[in-house]
Amino acid sequence: MLFGCSVLISCEDFLEVGSPDYSINTDVVFGSDETAKSAMQGVYNQLAESSFSSGYTSSVTMLASLSAHEIESILVNDQTYREFEINEINPQNTGNFYLWSSAYNIIYMVNGILAGIDGSENLSPSVVDQIKGEALFIRAFSYFYLINLYGDVPLILSTSYEDNATMERIATSSIYDQILSDLESSLTLVSLEYNGGERTHVNRSVVMAFLARVHLFLENWDEAETYSNEIITSGNYELLDELNNVFLANSNEAIWQISPLGRGAISTHTYEGAIFVFHPVIAAITPVQLRESFVQGFNEQDLRFEDWIGFQSGRDDYYSFKYKIRYSTEPVSEYSMVMRLAEQYLIRSEARIMQGNFMGGIADLNRIKERAGIPVLGSSISNLNQEDLLMMVLEEREKELFTEWGHRWLDLKRKNLASLVLSESNEFWEDTDILFPIPEEERQKNNMLTQNPGY
Repeated sequence: MLFGCSVLISCEDFLEVGSPDYSINTDVVFGSDETAKSAMQGVYNQLAESSFSSGYTSSVTMLASLSAHEIESILVNDQTYREFEINEINPQNTGNFYLWSSAYNIIYMVNGILAGIDGSENLSPSVVDQIKGEALFIRAFSYFYLINLYGDVPLILSTSYEDNATMERIATSSIYDQILSDLESSLTLVSLEYNGGERTHVNRSVVMAFLARVHLFLENWDEAETYSNEIITSGNYELLDELNNVFLANSNEAIWQISPLGRGAISTHTYEGAIFVFHPVIAAITPVQLRESFVQGFNEQDLRFEDWIGFQSGRDDYYSFKYKIRYSTEPVSEYSMVMRLAEQYLIRSEARIMQGNFMGGIADLNRIKERAGIPVLGSSISNLNQEDLLMMVLEEREKELFTEWGHRWLDLKRKNLASLVLSESNEFWEDTDILFPIPEEERQKNNMLTQNPGY
């Protein structure tokens, strides 16, 4: 594992000014199955540390939750968070730059893996297939977030610095084509089982779950239902009755998680726990809290309110309490959740409703409601139309998936509800705020990068 980190860590230099200090002895790294696996493990380790994916201060989870008005900063002088909170992001915002650049660093790393295994004659076919499938998936996953946060972005498929340094933005539709191509290839390559039983590595279920989400966003309802149904009926996952167990390492609800052990530090807590859970003594050092307007949307009988929302009595503030551990050096007990079964039920519900299968959609929606301990929808739907049911799905997605990988922000955008919903609580809102700005530091290095409207 350590070898994997050392091989690939210099990829952080990729987006520095000038040619990157990046060199891999491919004969060594891809000279045996074990060293190639170690290189791929280095990518997983980087996901645990990268700003984009770590769940920490500049992650998708943090910045998109601020943008969706799920959370708000309690650090009075922190302009970085404040700009996301009021949807007025300066192109020079450092958090925005770290998110963008770290996502591209991950892409650069997997591009290096793909080039390395294609050029090796020393690896067994099964290892080549698995590593290639994992790398293709992580590239698709990274691009999904880039286009949903920034719109059109450069499509980088190689490690050539000279070529990549002047890449133009291309249409989101073209990048979706690449995402689907990568995912469909990945699906044929990765194994059915998790590596070592750890749900931190990509397998076929992980790919299918993400394909369900991508097709949902593309409004390919039949495909979204088909892939989510494969996950739900596989028997490999379950909705846990005990909500406090959902975010434990390798929980039966987890489809894909990121282990904090990848950071290589003595601490074993998740970064989500570190930023969301209030410090027990010095509450003021906690960076964010849940917005009161968000918390008020919960029924007090909702078990998610009881188990996933904490209350800091000294400040009279609420906070996201899905992860229970703020800091620990004890054996790891929580992993960062990336995808889980509850989302698949909500994907299938929405896809079924959009295809006119109201009863099937309601049944899936009720599974989430039942688990939360709130009233389910009755069998009579004569007074409910498609729009009503879709709004109920979105409401459950908001309550179920809050502070997880920006679901609420992306839902408001894909349903064209961002302006309607967010303008009510934000006097600064403009329609162009649905996209984050292209970081100014990137545009200074690459004059082919255009800026998003409104910035």
